[in-house]
Amino acid sequence: MAMDHLERLEAQSVHVLREAYREFKSLVMLWSIGKDSTVLLWLTRKAFFGHCPIPLVHIDTSFKIPEMIEYRDRLALEWNLNMIVGQNTKALARGDTFPSGKLSRLECCKALKSEALKHTLSGEWPRQRLDHELEKYVTDENQDPYTGVIVGARADEEGSRSKERYFSPRDKENDWDVSDQPPELFDQYKTDFAPGTHVRVHPLLDWTELNIWEYIERENIPITPLYFDQGEGKRYRSLGCYPCTTPVDSTATNVSEIVEELRGGKFSNIAERSGRAQDKEDEGGLETLRRDGYM
Repeated sequence: MAMDHLERLEAQSVHVLREAYREFKSLVMLWSIGKDSTVLLWLTRKAFFGHCPIPLVHIDTSFKIPEMIEYRDRLALEWNLNMIVGQNTKALARGDTFPSGKLSRLECCKALKSEALKHTLSGEWPRQRLDHELEKYVTDENQDPYTGVIVGARADEEGSRSKERYFSPRDKENDWDVSDQPPELFDQYKTDFAPGTHVRVHPLLDWTELNIWEYIERENIPITPLYFDQGEGKRYRSLGCYPCTTPVDSTATNVSEIVEELRGGKFSNIAERSGRAQDKEDEGGLETLRRDGYM
């Protein structure tokens, strides 16, 4: 029996995940707690027979919507995930943030996300690990650098992400040279990079927003209720820090209703990240951040 479109996407993503696990020994996966990275986590558990052998990294800005953190820790305990949390504690202690008025939104993202991610991956800054016996976070004794990073980015989500590859090299500072990316033809991927190269892996690159929600519906994947209308006629379409993220007008209370919204074209002329204020702050948008190592 021929595979349908979702099955083909699933098979391709599983193949990329297994290739990454085989080729890169110091590998982590970024989990933003949103729908895309949660689908990626689900696919990883499928690829590796019900468990996730790859550590998960979440960069906590301290400004995430509280329900996101609650969902993260509940699922991490339930699914026995190796959960690592990184943070720019120095910037937060100094109050160098957008909510404090000291930084612009882009500067805040660079400090609390890009810089925190860079130094968390390198092992230069302390990392917190979820202790499943204590059910709390403790200092992670392992400070070895992670050089391969699996990310739930999709090409259709935002302009700069359409320039990515499945296996996308960065330099040792995590900086991204958009003009120097390897060709990927006929599902042939370059995975042999020079020593010191930092590689981002994008198993969801060819998925669309509709595909993600169709797959969540088909697989019955648990996601945070923030994506659903709680009775106010609004829901989040894209999740980020609460000072810079606004919900959209929608009465969808479940996954099926979100799928129908997307199929019906309700958001066809509205960018998925339209509620993310930092994307609008300069002409470069998210690409400015991504060149400096942002997700």
